[in-house]
Amino acid sequence: MADVGVRAARHEDVAAVTRTQIRAWRFGYREFLPEGPLEQMTGPAAEELWRSQWEEAVDSPPTRHHRLLVAIQRVLDTDAFPALGPGGIAAAEAMPPPEKVVGLASSAPAEDPDTDPTVTAELLSLLVDPDHIRRGHGSRLLHATVDHLREDDFTMLIAWVFADNHAMLAFLESSGWGEDGAERVLDMGRPVRMVRMATDIRP
Repeated sequence: MADVGVRAARHEDVAAVTRTQIRAWRFGYREFLPEGPLEQMTGPAAEELWRSQWEEAVDSPPTRHHRLLVAIQRVLDTDAFPALGPGGIAAAEAMPPPEKVVGLASSAPAEDPDTDPTVTAELLSLLVDPDHIRRGHGSRLLHATVDHLREDDFTMLIAWVFADNHAMLAFLESSGWGEDGAERVLDMGRPVRMVRMATDIRP
């Protein structure tokens, strides 16, 4: 039996957030990013860099509008209940199992020159561990992010997505997003195109 949810990231989540990012990138980007750059993005040296950046994001965000959320899951092994007896079952139910970070979402005021950072935010990351995809974690993270942004009076949300990341594009499109016409091309040994997705988040 799994108990799932979304909450603000804590200092003790940094290692798990970093692992989730690395695992999600290796799994999700392997089909369309060149092998060399992907290895540079996810290798040991990069992992330490990401860990440091996530630690800073959690402990000292630049503004109150910079936010990191995590998807968490607790799994209670109910299959073992019969062997515990009535007293053991009650004790097990009274002690919640430890949380496991299985996804993350980060957002901040948009920095693109054609956007207004007072009303437009950017979804910087939306990642779920490969072992936990298709269980609703991405949707819960996105909904929680939008709820927080609405509370902060943002009305638009954008995200840069690799043009060949069809899974992410389909997910956002199913949630009401669309391309707004902006794009960029990264030099990763060969040109890699990104498109900007946008959605109106007004209630």
